[in-house]
Amino acid sequence: MGDKPRILVTGFRPFPGAPYNPTEKLVERLLRLRRPALDDIERIGHIFPVAYGAVDRELPSLIASHRPEALLMFGLATRTPFVRIETRARNTVTQIWPDAEHTRVRSRSIVGGADSTRRFGPHTLKVLRAAQSTGVDARASLSAGYYLCNYLSWRAIEATRTNGGPRIASFVHVPLVPRGTAERHSGSPNRVTFVQLVDAGEAMLMEVANLARRLARDRAD
Repeated sequence: MGDKPRILVTGFRPFPGAPYNPTEKLVERLLRLRRPALDDIERIGHIFPVAYGAVDRELPSLIASHRPEALLMFGLATRTPFVRIETRARNTVTQIWPDAEHTRVRSRSIVGGADSTRRFGPHTLKVLRAAQSTGVDARASLSAGYYLCNYLSWRAIEATRTNGGPRIASFVHVPLVPRGTAERHSGSPNRVTFVQLVDAGEAMLMEVANLARRLARDRAD
């Protein structure tokens, strides 16, 4: 394993009710970016199946294998027309919508006896400002929902509190953008496009890279 600061960039596969999930393609594009400012950063990409068991199996394995300084995670919010930077995760899970593995959810809490919410941390504001600097409609969010995005958020924050885990994590909900890369769709003048999403994603990645460098230096000291 090299000495470069590492960032784990994740998305989700399609799920029931969403046969197209743009986070897959977004993660791919962010991994392919060739920028001098990212030459000293190692980017690891991963696409999670939309299943609770997959998150529980794969996230700890990825962290143990790659030891990232930071997590930058993306998920789809089909009913939100703007980019949402999540500020916290809640200790709750839906019993209404099944995951892709048809997991039977037996409790409405992720962890019994734990706090009702956990916050990502003050770096979230920097990630938000980075997205907004591209001109995309990006807003802070107090709720990551009740489904897999919130569940991954909770587990990621949990990981930042363990020895050897990432120091910071960020979760970003993206809207259901058109599959094509046209700047605008007729009749939808304010709709976020995939091109705009990539621009915002790049800005957020750059900000997380800056944070990861500082974390790596602190760890070396």
